[in-house]
Amino acid sequence: MSSLGVVMLVHTALDRVEQVARHWTASGCPVVIHVDRKVGSPAYSDFVAACADDPLILFSDRHVCEWGGWGIVAASQSAAELMLERFPEVRHVYLSSGACLPLRPLGELIDYLADRPRVDFIESATTRDVSWTIGGLDLERFTLRFPFSWRKQRKLFDAYVRLQRALGMRRSIPEGLVPHMGSQWWCLTRQTLSAILQDPKRAEYDRYFRRVWIPDESYFQTLARLYSTHIESRSLTLSKFDYQGRPHMFYDDHLQLLRRSDCFVARKIWHRADRLYQAFLTDQNSAMTPAEPNPGKIDRVFSKAVERRLRGRDGLYMQSRFPRRNTERSLTAFPYSVFQGFAELFEDFGPWLANATGARVHGHLFHPDRVQFAGDARLMNGALSDCANLRDYNPEAFLSNLIWNTRGERQCFQYSPADTQKINAFLAHDRNAQIAIITGAWAVPLFRSNMNFADIRSETARLQQLEAKQLELLDTARIKARIRIWTMADFVESPMDPLQTILEDMGAPQPNHLTEAPTMVDLTGFGKFLQNLKNQGMHPYMMGDFPVDDVFGSQPKSFEKPYLVQ
Repeated sequence: MSSLGVVMLVHTALDRVEQVARHWTASGCPVVIHVDRKVGSPAYSDFVAACADDPLILFSDRHVCEWGGWGIVAASQSAAELMLERFPEVRHVYLSSGACLPLRPLGELIDYLADRPRVDFIESATTRDVSWTIGGLDLERFTLRFPFSWRKQRKLFDAYVRLQRALGMRRSIPEGLVPHMGSQWWCLTRQTLSAILQDPKRAEYDRYFRRVWIPDESYFQTLARLYSTHIESRSLTLSKFDYQGRPHMFYDDHLQLLRRSDCFVARKIWHRADRLYQAFLTDQNSAMTPAEPNPGKIDRVFSKAVERRLRGRDGLYMQSRFPRRNTERSLTAFPYSVFQGFAELFEDFGPWLANATGARVHGHLFHPDRVQFAGDARLMNGALSDCANLRDYNPEAFLSNLIWNTRGERQCFQYSPADTQKINAFLAHDRNAQIAIITGAWAVPLFRSNMNFADIRSETARLQQLEAKQLELLDTARIKARIRIWTMADFVESPMDPLQTILEDMGAPQPNHLTEAPTMVDLTGFGKFLQNLKNQGMHPYMMGDFPVDDVFGSQPKSFEKPYLVQ
């Protein structure tokens, strides 16, 4: 007979429990099973009868087991007492559940424990040293009373906790006890376990822990500290929990992940994971290389899973999880660039930018008439239409969809105060947005138009007001986009440095100094145009200090040829 005994606490999937129990006994490990008293008599009787042919399988007295209640501790006590009484050869008792599954050949676990005959494996840490408590209760678990079920009587539970806090009610911790917490899945030596169960003060300790919240995480963890000569504060059972404190469920596709952990036992296994039960309950002499259990090997995978659950994927919008603006890192899936005023100031800005960066350069995606996709396309990745009405139904979803479906390729588009303005707040709060603005450049098409001057004056006032509101939005403290702003006067006076800057922001492979720039439109007379607006009672201030004679500094500048640095 083996020196290892197994206690199983079960309440469902009894066919799987029988399969695992027989796997333990096949290696000589006696098994004591506690079946939750909530399991009906017919199912319990059939289960006992099915296991009757195996002398190493016994059944303990039954208790009602509720999450967070005393019943789980009472079940562990009853099964452990029966184990120690009926199997004197047992040196270690391993507590497991009906959802636990051995991952390695049982001979390895038996030998591992035989080499450590006086070591107790139980996660046991003081309340100030734990970081996994979920629900706001740590030391208060031991000083308040919890007569109500947290799951079934939540309102009464919370109200009674608030009442005790308000009245300053506190329970006294029994003398000599230092509260410890940890996983309920332990492996204790006969000496330590028998000392806990046969303690003269057991009745006092049991009365106290009956009103502790989730006592199965603290009863044995605390009392083991009184008697054990050597505690390793860890569980030999692999169990992972999500950010809400709920255990992760393992399925068939976790097979290789579980093998990499090198752990002896894992929970919580889905009872229909046929592939896992078949793989781990067969001869595994060559399945895994003997090694020290190391659940840290798969911690990175679970950390990523938690992050994915909490934060999702940047820019992915779906029915099951809609991103929250104030908590997401980015509202879109990939960096993109927004250029305001550049297409108005340069005749060939789009082709020049595409050639310099390799990015896909669109026109005005938010033009009132239609979406100006690159290459004048009518459809874009993801079956996005150039229809303005469809786009304006949800501009934010339109842009995030475009970036998601083209992720990996940088998208650039032109923007203007004349475009649909509903997207401004979205752009401002998106970490992936890089926005470059030449203020007042929207006046250049008006300057070059054949409109009546009264209409120009009216449109100039409207666009200037829209751009002022946009800049006011971009000036708030919570903006996450990367923004660069120049007045038109400052940009025209020295355009090479700003162009160099925007290319560097996009990560384009450029030499130290830009050698070629796009062709700037002819701005001759633009200064007088602005002066005429002023004379008509309009104050065009967004352009900056633009000289009336169109001359910057002491030397006149030609606006007809591309800037070239030799």
